[in-house]
Amino acid sequence: MKIYMIGGKARNGKDTLANFMKKYFEKNGKKTCIMHIGNYIKHFAIDYFDWDGNDETKPRTLLQHLGTDIIRIKMNKPNFFIDRLLQDIEVLDNFFDIAIISDVRLPLEFDSIKKVYPDTKKINIKRPELISELSSKEQKHITETALDDYDNYDYKIINIDLKSLEEEAMKLVEEELK
Repeated sequence: MKIYMIGGKARNGKDTLANFMKKYFEKNGKKTCIMHIGNYIKHFAIDYFDWDGNDETKPRTLLQHLGTDIIRIKMNKPNFFIDRLLQDIEVLDNFFDIAIISDVRLPLEFDSIKKVYPDTKKINIKRPELISELSSKEQKHITETALDDYDNYDYKIINIDLKSLEEEAMKLVEEELK
């Protein structure tokens, strides 16, 4: 299975890019799935903290605290979510040609998955005109800043609008299928 990982800040278009890529890979006969490193932490919030699962009501501060302060630091499990995702990849490899991981936030996530799957492509997406809706504290959290100085990408995408983002996704897929 070929893996593509998309990293960037909140609301920069990671999932939108992933959906466009999926559309074009599938138009070319490739079975494609979209995966999320954050699936398990979101399930914690839904199952134990009464979140309704809606992006508009996402308890970002809780998710950041639970994922970083509790799991990665207090429990000393920096690969907790990566290890679970790698298990999912192992299963889904039996069903899909392409996996797109659309929520990379830390260099460790890029590097750990690339270590296991060396052909993985790393994509950065930025939306320069976005005015963040996150609080100042949320914007300063490591999950929002850790990739600021990371530059080891195979592709860099600037998200100006939906039409150009879809065109970028189509070009990326066409290049990958050559």
